[in-house]
Parts: sequence; C-alpha cells; structure tokens
Amino acid sequence: MSFYYARKGIRRLPGIVIKAASIPDPEVTEGFGSRAQTGLICKAAGIKSVLLVTDANLYKLGFYEKVKSSIEEQGIACSVFSNISSEPDLDIIEEGRNAAEICNADCIVALGGGSVMDSCKIIAASAKHPSRSVRHFLHKFAVVPDKTLPMISIPTTAGTGAEYTVGAVVKDSHGIKRSTVVIGLDVIHVILDSELMISAPQSVTVWCGIDALSHGLEGIAADVHSSFDDTKKSFECVRLVFQNLPLLLEEPGNIEARQHMSRAAFYGGNAINKQLAGYVHAFAHSIGAEYHIPHGEAIAYCIVPVMEAQKELCRERLAALSLFCGFAKKSDSHEKAADAFLAELKALLTRCGLKHGCEALREEDYDRLVEMIDSDSINYSPPKTFRDEEIRKILDRIRKGD
Repeated sequence: MSFYYARKGIRRLPGIVIKAASIPDPEVTEGFGSRAQTGLICKAAGIKSVLLVTDANLYKLGFYEKVKSSIEEQGIACSVFSNISSEPDLDIIEEGRNAAEICNADCIVALGGGSVMDSCKIIAASAKHPSRSVRHFLHKFAVVPDKTLPMISIPTTAGTGAEYTVGAVVKDSHGIKRSTVVIGLDVIHVILDSELMISAPQSVTVWCGIDALSHGLEGIAADVHSSFDDTKKSFECVRLVFQNLPLLLEEPGNIEARQHMSRAAFYGGNAINKQLAGYVHAFAHSIGAEYHIPHGEAIAYCIVPVMEAQKELCRERLAALSLFCGFAKKSDSHEKAADAFLAELKALLTRCGLKHGCEALREEDYDRLVEMIDSDSINYSPPKTFRDEEIRKILDRIRKGD
C-alpha cells in the first residue's frame, strides 16, 4: 500500500484521538491592563508560590513587573525565570524546572509568545514529576499523571493560541525540533491583556492575525465531529480577524480591536485543541522550515491555494462562513458564497502586504517538500488527502502567486 493510501486510511484518526484527550478549559480574564489581576486569580486558586516565566526581551521591557507586584501584593511568593529563547531547548527547560523546584512553585505563570507558552507546558509537566527527565516529556504524546502544575497564561501576541493548546514544540539535545502533545496540561486561567500588544510591530500584528484566522478556518474545514459551541468559536475567530485586523493596519493603538484580536487568537487555540489544523499548516510548516520564513507569513502564502484545492469538499462550510462574516446573502448559491469568502480572504492578504508569490520557494526542492508535507499532514484530519502530484500543483501556485 502506498504512503498515499496509508495517509488516506488514517485521515480521521487524529480527530478521533484528540476527542479522547484531556483538554484544558480555562477561565478567561480580558481587558486593557488585566494582567494586574494575576495576584487575585492566584489567591482565589489557593496558590502559595509562583514561578513567573518570560523571555529576556519582555523582561527588559518590564512587562513582568505588573504581574509580579500583583502576585506579591496578595502575600504570594513570586520568582522570575526569564531565560526563554525564541527556540527553547532541553537545557533551557531544565533550567526552568530547576527554578520551579528551588522556589517550590505550585503554579507557573507564563508571560510571552508561543516559545514561552510551549516552554512552560514542559516545565509545568516536568516540575510536577521531578523523578522523570525533561526528555521524557518530549514524546509524541506526553501523558502527565495527575496533570501538570497549574498554569496561568498571559499571551503577548494575538495569533498562536498557544496560551492553552496542548501542543508544544521544543528542541531536543540534538537541536531537532520535537512536537509533543501534553496530555494532562492544566491551564487554569488565561489573561488576555491588550496593553501587552499595543506596541507590537505591524508585521507581528499582521502575520499573527493571519495565523489566528487560519486556525479557525482549518478547524471549520477539518473532518472532525465538532460541537455547536466549538464550531461557533471557530466561525467567530475568522469573523473577528476580518473585522479587526484591517482596523489595526490603520489604527495600531486601537485598544478595542487589539482586544478582539486576542479573543480571536484564543478561539483559534480552541480550534487547534478540538478540531486540529490541516494542510495549510502542513504546507506552511514545511515551507517555513525549509526557507526560514516566519510561520504567519508562510501561512499567508499557503492559505488560499490550499483552501481552493479543498473547496469542492468544503463548499457548504465556506458558504456558511461567508454568510456569517457578511460576505454573502442567504439567496446566494453555495458556490457563489464560497467564492465570495475566498475573494475576501485574498483581498485581506493583499491589504496586509503579502507579496505576489513566494519568491523563496524553488521548484528543485519540491520532492523534499512533498515528503515533509506528507509527513506533517498525518497529524491532522483534513477534508481530503492530497496525492503527491496535487501537492506539487499547490506548491506551484504558492510559488507563482496564482
């Protein structure tokens, strides 16, 4: 049996597996400056000692200070670990776990972007079970008995949804990125504070926003049985990005739009946890890794060609999404409504400054990229399984900007 048939045969399996996994269901606090409520949240949860984890840049900017002071004002001990890098590895995670043990932390507060969030997931797991090596928690599925240490997540970007997704990516001892699913991740609270994002560079705002949109869109397209609530969140994720990302291009200081984008990213995280991603991410992961293109930008190159290649199977869902976003009328056919959505998506990407075609992508690399995309796609439950020749055609469209 060819790899294509093997992939096709297990296409629905990841969606079935994720339904059986323990998924965090955190409370949410949101609003400009809302990280100042961290101490009250810790006190209500009975926390006695916190390890506040952030990265060096955020530490220098002093973003951690309001969090730390709010915790200490409630009589709770708070230590700070700020050594997280953009690509955390086992040594950094080991340092973080040691820091948690030294301060006897019974809670991890994560302040930062995706790298901080992913690091904290492994720190929270390994600190709860110090007899096991950190390496143990980099297995494909890291099962944590009795859950991890509780986490409170404070994201500083609006895109990844990593504040409570069960996936984490960390470099192993050989410098190879390992993705793991933390079964038993205990994120008890997420704080969505737009003050942390108000001065973000436009490129970060744009590509994080497109990443969030892709999570909602791929969740809607996935061949996974979804509850009404999860489907509604994915629809709302997409609509929120369409409504608010253009506003931030014109008004970077628009607090309300920043807050809405934070909520969109959070809903996108729910889509990853409950519905998974799909081929947009398989293509973007592979192209991004091969050419060192930031993830959100790689998503932007891939999202339209991949979704158009799946349109026949997703037409009704795309039509419903188009109607929900206000791009179509009830009287429109599914075909017309779906096409209207894809047209609006193209227009948004153009407005965001996406170049016409991915210049870095080279035809001579297709064989390697096809292998990478095939391998990554087995982590999802997409609406269809692409043959290798279909993947090459999509790569052509991405390269040429068709």
